[in-house]
Amino acid sequence: MNGKMAVGGFLVCVMLSLAVMEYGHAASPATGPTPKVGVVSMREVFKASSKHKQYSAGAMARQSYARTQLDGLRKDVEGEEAELKALKQGTPDYTQQLQVVLEKRAKAQSQQEFLKQQSMLEDKKWLEDLYQAFAKATKNLAQEKGLDMVLERTEPEFPVPSDELMTTLYMHKVLYAGGCVDLTVEVTARLDADETLKP
Repeated sequence: MNGKMAVGGFLVCVMLSLAVMEYGHAASPATGPTPKVGVVSMREVFKASSKHKQYSAGAMARQSYARTQLDGLRKDVEGEEAELKALKQGTPDYTQQLQVVLEKRAKAQSQQEFLKQQSMLEDKKWLEDLYQAFAKATKNLAQEKGLDMVLERTEPEFPVPSDELMTTLYMHKVLYAGGCVDLTVEVTARLDADETLKP
């Protein structure tokens, strides 16, 4: 009798052990393949891109030309103002010259505003086009390399102005990227080879 009880107890223990092992196996999370992650620095791509350098050089040349234009208009206004000061107030000549001064001032101000708006619109359009080419190159490279995800890894450049500090820190998401595939150099090369992107 004691032998039968011992065998029965042993069987119960084995069954309980198997049940616990089965429960533990079912409760453990399913582990799939580890996702392949890449990183890319948008700031480094833009800084190294020959097309972005070409656009920046062209933008600086246009701004220099605009400043020369505005300086010419200001000198013209100053000359007309000097002539106005030489005339006696209340005379027809003074009134006529005052009108010339006001028109030239208005022209200089409107030209300054126009050139400012034109520059802002050109910069906006260029950055939109550049970003779209950057995103396309990153996506294509990620697909070719079989990556599941690509994260933007640009680190803050310190010191940061006080009014921008918290925004800069909140926007910096990737704190460590060891083992990730860095696409920065290849994305730069693809972006510069993109025939649709014209500075």
